[in-house]
Amino acid sequence: MSEDSKADLSENTSKPPTTKPETEREISIEDFAKVELRIARIVNAEAVPEAQKLLKLTVDIGGETRQIFAGIKEAYEPEALIGKLTVVVANLAPRKMRFGISEGMVLAAGPGGRELWILEPHAGAEPGMRVK
Repeated sequence: MSEDSKADLSENTSKPPTTKPETEREISIEDFAKVELRIARIVNAEAVPEAQKLLKLTVDIGGETRQIFAGIKEAYEPEALIGKLTVVVANLAPRKMRFGISEGMVLAAGPGGRELWILEPHAGAEPGMRVK
């Protein structure tokens, strides 16, 4: 192995620099405590034909079902979501939309479009459990 190759290997195995991710704004622990995150099972999912980005989800949050419109249409086929567990904001005020009322928010990560991933809890989590 040449000295250049060894140098390349040592550079590739070094730890990346630690950087603090930028946040939009800080909140207090009291503010965060107001957000009620719950495990939900997606029991139905369908495309909203008139909407470019929305899927209409029916979720079970532990004995209660809710309708949520989620902007994940480009990333997911509706039938692939049925039965999946995810995390929702359960105490978000209902929002009247052109297609109906959205009664929560599904949490997802990514820049958007096809690059969007809903949060999926580990096996053992059950609908209705609070995320702490």
